[in-house]
Amino acid sequence: MPDRPSVLFVCVHNAGRSQMAAGYLEALCGGQVEVRSAGSAPTDQVNPSAIAAMAEEGIDLTAASPKVLTPEAVKASDVVITMGCGDACPIFPGKRYEDWELEDPAGKGVESVRPIRDDIRRRVLDLLASLEIEPART
Repeated sequence: MPDRPSVLFVCVHNAGRSQMAAGYLEALCGGQVEVRSAGSAPTDQVNPSAIAAMAEEGIDLTAASPKVLTPEAVKASDVVITMGCGDACPIFPGKRYEDWELEDPAGKGVESVRPIRDDIRRRVLDLLASLEIEPART
């Protein structure tokens, strides 16, 4: 399906915000969007609190692993959404860029991650609407 839009979520560690956003988009897009996530300085594992918070939503991030941000990943994406990676994200003409200001869930318990997760879900639903894609589930 080459006509599918592709979205890249980028945060510093690719362990919390970007993984939750990618998980939501995967779950809600019904296969209509190619989903990527990466980090400018990825850690070795996804934040356990992010995994737990997403599990409450029925989204399994246990198999997810942080990936390093590459210029190729940005070039291959139609929409690039940054979450606090600042200037580390390369800019290419013709791409749609958004910066989502979200609290970093690093070092926080699941109770503190839930509001961040819920904010990400709202933003992902708005993103789907902007791409004219009906969510697979709400």
